Amino acid sequence: MNTFKTLLTATLCLAGLSHLQAQSLYMPRDIAQAYAKGTRSADGKPGPKYWQNRARYDINITAALPGRTVKGTEQIVYVNNSPDTLKRLNLKLILNIHRPGAARDGATGPDYLTEGVKIDSFLVAGQSRPINPAAAVRTNQVVSLPKALMPHDSIKLNIAWHFDVSKQSGREGMIDSTTFYLAYFYPRVAVYDDYNGWDRIEFVDSKEFYNDFNDYKLSVTVPKNYIVWATGTLQNPTKVLQKEFAKRLQKSMTSDSTIHIATLDEVTGNKVTAQNDMNTWFWTANNISDMAVGISNHYIWDGGSVVVDKKTGRRSSMQAAYSEKGTDFKQSVQYGRNALGWFSNNWPGVPYPFPKMTAFQGFADMEYPMMVNDSQMGDPGFAQLVQDHEIAHTWFPFYMGINESRYAFMDEGWATTFEYLIGIAEKGKDKADAFYKQFRVAGWIGDKTTAEDLPVITPSDEQKAGYGNNAYGKPSLSYLALKDMLGDDLFKKALHGYMDRWHGKHPIPWDYFNSMTNISGRNLTWFFNNWFFTNGYNDLAIKEVVQGKDGQTIVISNVGGFAIPFDVILTYADGTTKTLHQTPAVWEADQKQTFVTFKANIGNNLKSIKIDNGIFMDANPKDNTWEKK
Repeated sequence: MNTFKTLLTATLCLAGLSHLQAQSLYMPRDIAQAYAKGTRSADGKPGPKYWQNRARYDINITAALPGRTVKGTEQIVYVNNSPDTLKRLNLKLILNIHRPGAARDGATGPDYLTEGVKIDSFLVAGQSRPINPAAAVRTNQVVSLPKALMPHDSIKLNIAWHFDVSKQSGREGMIDSTTFYLAYFYPRVAVYDDYNGWDRIEFVDSKEFYNDFNDYKLSVTVPKNYIVWATGTLQNPTKVLQKEFAKRLQKSMTSDSTIHIATLDEVTGNKVTAQNDMNTWFWTANNISDMAVGISNHYIWDGGSVVVDKKTGRRSSMQAAYSEKGTDFKQSVQYGRNALGWFSNNWPGVPYPFPKMTAFQGFADMEYPMMVNDSQMGDPGFAQLVQDHEIAHTWFPFYMGINESRYAFMDEGWATTFEYLIGIAEKGKDKADAFYKQFRVAGWIGDKTTAEDLPVITPSDEQKAGYGNNAYGKPSLSYLALKDMLGDDLFKKALHGYMDRWHGKHPIPWDYFNSMTNISGRNLTWFFNNWFFTNGYNDLAIKEVVQGKDGQTIVISNVGGFAIPFDVILTYADGTTKTLHQTPAVWEADQKQTFVTFKANIGNNLKSIKIDNGIFMDANPKDNTWEKK
């Protein structure tokens, strides 16, 4: 063993990293510190000293529609499970993204702009704390504590705030004059984790989120005749709904058929809700990362349910809320039932973990715990695919607490993969392949700009151009390539092991890499290095065909570098063909070149050879064919 390797081994042993091979991937210094501290383990498991903080939220908001102002109060009990003494907290005020001067990735119009979050009062452990006015255009607010928060202690925050709903709806805002979608609407304590400390990444309009797992109580007060849909379980349906509609909602919880809980005429005829001046809808959800709310006085309400866990018979509710013009949503309950059942039993094959899912008609095509905010497409087939994608996010990032702000590929890549796999079941492989290539691969593979070929591991918050391909298409291809190489059974075993270890926690890429290697029992370091740490792309070429005594050998050059699967299609003079499938394992020994050898087919003269990459679209297909001269 040379001096460098001896030193490296000694260093890893001191850090508790016994799997030298699994740790040969590049690791940033802040990540390496987590392994050295024992909060994460080289075998892919949470380390013996792993911890994460959490909180209990009791939130009350009032939305006096059609007025745009939403007023809120909340009490947060924040628990410090870390070994660190915290002298300050970091609050996330996401809706400050609407303030003039806030950092955004793209341009916006005047209807998007508001005054952001206005804090009316703020108490920390009973003491009034000032809000930094200089941070008004930021989505982070650092709060000094009157007394340091010790390890394993908690602190109580009481906040009153208000904001105006943005007229221009995106992920949240006004859908129409009497329909709001409220997301990221409450001040929250940012994640404090074992490798980065406080999450201070500024939210910009094109990126996503990182949240702790918390327990929530949420009260939403609205005028009569407004219906509220939200994350969690409605605790008082008989208080806010008239008797018939509470009965229909309850019936939908066990129905395979779509139940029309409230029709348009019933909603607009003021027959659905209790006729108090204001009704307070009370929701609870535990061990979840966020809450979202939809409100309308003219949305149709459908519901049904599906068995998501065949072992226990547990059902989950699937609901839809949409306008008269939302024709795509007439099938949302049945599309959603299919998605919840299919994802639970196929890929990822982990039962849907929540009691409910609601498809709400908006403009975002965006996921939230137990809710999706989707657009009216005018194409039911495409609408189903979008809804499938957003529901797939349940497992990544809501079952697994992904840091989407830094590592978007850890959730978007999986949702894209599951979207493709359920698409095969719903529409057939040819249509699913065509869609996947069109929307997930073609734009990247045809774009030669530098940003498109940045390594996938590049932090998402550092990317603008290239973000989409590094978050969606490229990582999805890597997951599908690994599935092809390991085979479905071993791939699913490893995936489930990773998910079992990290659900309800905060995995990072190295936890995924190490878990898959550890559970599969295969050396995958070369594969993960190839797909996540290089500037690769998809481009194979037939270099030459060599005639041997008993057969022929095709020399295939990996021009682009990615370890992709491919088919070798042999065509003979009589028109017959033979396909030789090659998994990514052929690139393990040499990622620049591989050889495919086949015996001569006596009596049938070989006419041509073609490489077919399938959904792993080739950047230059012109050199993928050889013809006998």
